[in-house]
Amino acid sequence: MAKIQANASGTRSIEVTTQHLQTLDQYQLLRDLVGSHGYIDEDVLEKLKMNIRSLLESEEAGHDKALLDLCLDVVYHPNMKAFGLQQLCQHYMEWKNEE
Repeated sequence: MAKIQANASGTRSIEVTTQHLQTLDQYQLLRDLVGSHGYIDEDVLEKLKMNIRSLLESEEAGHDKALLDLCLDVVYHPNMKAFGLQQLCQHYMEWKNEE
């Protein structure tokens, strides 16, 4: 388990487990999420939320407890903002490189 920083001042954080990272990987949720400009802003976070919402509405992924946990624990966490998503992406890339 790791904590990602959720704001620039470092006063808020979100716990991310290996299962969360594996779910991101399984559904390729971060793939092609960021546009060509390379910036992560609130629109990118909303795009991620819409992609997950669409998956949850599908019959296949709608009952996946790991995807629901990712939503509740990380993506829809009250502290999750664009800065937190940027940190999540960096943490995911580090995890992926270690794997």
